[in-house]
Amino acid sequence: MDLVAACAAFVAVSERGSFTQGAAAIGIPQPVASRRVAALEQHLGGVVFDRTTRRAALTDFGRTMLPAARRVLDAADDLRAGAARAGSAPVGLALPVDLPLAALVDLVADARDAGVALVVEHAEPERRRELVRDRAVRAAVLPVPEPEARWTVPLGLATLRPSGARRVFLASLRPARDAGVPDRRIWLRPEDDVPHVGDALARLAVAAGLRPSQLRVSSLAGAVAEVIRTDDALLCTPREAAGCGLTWRPIGDASLVRGYAVTAASVLDADHLTTTLGPLLARCLEAS
Repeated sequence: MDLVAACAAFVAVSERGSFTQGAAAIGIPQPVASRRVAALEQHLGGVVFDRTTRRAALTDFGRTMLPAARRVLDAADDLRAGAARAGSAPVGLALPVDLPLAALVDLVADARDAGVALVVEHAEPERRRELVRDRAVRAAVLPVPEPEARWTVPLGLATLRPSGARRVFLASLRPARDAGVPDRRIWLRPEDDVPHVGDALARLAVAAGLRPSQLRVSSLAGAVAEVIRTDDALLCTPREAAGCGLTWRPIGDASLVRGYAVTAASVLDADHLTTTLGPLLARCLEAS
């Protein structure tokens, strides 16, 4: 038995003194209202209407039960209203720093069209994990190894000087034999200073003959400033390179990617956001 529907029929009939009029008031056929009231009577163990008269008159038992039935309907209305408020409540989402403003604006606008009111928090990877763990945000987009990634973005090296080569090999950044020539460095953003990217790049660099000191970590602005000032290179995505006026090429030694997945305190939240906002997040992250 649907208790709420049965109480609705009971209250509507009692207010109008008629099964026909009560049923019409809540938009159901009269036989359906009769069956629902009968089911309620069976559930409660008593008769709520005196059916020996033409009007649907309340019995003493019915008058006693009527206030409780109204409270059931009020509670159901409160529950529906609460669900509606929860469904439209802002969703805090932690995203990488330095995403283009235009991409973020499109993400927030398109998410709202999809029924999700996003409140974006920008933070580095470890801070994004903390925000989810502390429930300061509902979810976060975190860097993960490629096999675990929902989205991936290709990484390469960007330099100020254009080059005709289609790929860049790390051996081209080996320390010069001339002691007066500074070593060329590879700058990583904190976004890529994670084991599955930073450690992989370090192994490739050692194999190519680079010194450990040639790998540095800095903010995007700081790294680009060094690349422009020197002959250094920046590990980044094609969009990041274009936005900074740099020339981007993939790494010839091995393919490196920035992998992303949504993490949330609730697995259901993570799945829901991934399903609802997947294409929108992919476009914002420049990912496939």
